Amino acid sequence: MYHNILVPISFDAERDTSGPLKLAQILATPDAKVTLLHVVEHIPNYAISYMPSEYLTEARKAIQAELDELASQLTNAKGLVIEGHSGRTILDWAEANKPDLIIMASHRPGMQDLLLGSTASHVVRHAGCAVHVVR
Repeated sequence: MYHNILVPISFDAERDTSGPLKLAQILATPDAKVTLLHVVEHIPNYAISYMPSEYLTEARKAIQAELDELASQLTNAKGLVIEGHSGRTILDWAEANKPDLIIMASHRPGMQDLLLGSTASHVVRHAGCAVHVVR
């Protein structure tokens, strides 16, 4: 049983969040802290100039609302939206907050994953705690 669980959430159409959330519920102690983390990739300055000024603020609000809805399904869970490169930012957050388990979904690997690597494989290789990948 785990006391501090990190569940990175990607809102990709091919990834189902129910598996990681259910597993977090099963593996958490009754007083466990569960953090649902979504990393917003940094948008380059040249691209952001073409977007409405309120786009980032509204997008973050919408993502936070979705995370809060997911967090309401678990005891003592909260949603958190941060900005950065997904794999590195998940690992940085984990290093600073010391979860004892990371539960994350993974998609079926394709050719691009063999060449570039996926977020899940990056986290598995470099995390300082247990990582459970749900497919």
